[in-house]
Amino acid sequence: MSMTASVTSAGAQDDAAHDLFRSETDALEHARSILALTEADAPVYQQALGELTVHFERLMRETRRLIRRSDRAEREMNTLNAQLQTLARQLEYRATHDALTDVLNRGAIIDLTVQALCKTGAAMVVLDIDHFKQVNDEFGHPAGDAVIQGIVGCLRRAVGNAGFIGRVGGEEFTVLIPAGTLEEGLCLAEALRDSIASHVFGHPVNRQITASFGVSASPMGTSFDTAYGLADAALYQAKRSGRNRVEAARTEADVCPLE
Repeated sequence: MSMTASVTSAGAQDDAAHDLFRSETDALEHARSILALTEADAPVYQQALGELTVHFERLMRETRRLIRRSDRAEREMNTLNAQLQTLARQLEYRATHDALTDVLNRGAIIDLTVQALCKTGAAMVVLDIDHFKQVNDEFGHPAGDAVIQGIVGCLRRAVGNAGFIGRVGGEEFTVLIPAGTLEEGLCLAEALRDSIASHVFGHPVNRQITASFGVSASPMGTSFDTAYGLADAALYQAKRSGRNRVEAARTEADVCPLE
């Protein structure tokens, strides 16, 4: 036997082995051969009909079983898809939010700010916790983490739906106000400063903590580096001026006044 004939024969055997309804096919062919007889007694037809009935009943059972398996597989697939969608949302959230505070992380707040600057312009409030290193040195990092979480609680209460909060460094945060004006940024920053300064942190800190703020407002088309740089420079001016205060970004006219 040639190799081609062997392969063909093996393929035919595999097809037969995987044909779930081979016996029904054979029974149907046999019934057709009986039906083709011109002269046959009733018992012959009765026997053929009985055989068809047996195979039809088996076919119905197998069909129901396959339908049940298909339904179960569909339910399992739907459950798996729902789990995958939930996992995708969780991964997306973790990729864009700070693990300690649940506010936007550095990358996410930068992306959001870039979009706002491209579409509408934005006001930015940059804040830094005053003397935070002393908190970590005196009470340890767990206490420092608790302070950061308390600060974020103050920010959430003051910001509400007015803007977006992002953590851009260890103790540094940014609040974005899309399409916001400098006046709106300064007003919000003052509310944030007061909220933090009025909050008493619990054990082991047991005292008030303050923060310093810099605010900028930039028109549509401003680069992120420019907008953030202005607010950051104002923040450092607030630090140099005694901390626990709000400073507005200086404009070019402030830096180089007209004579």
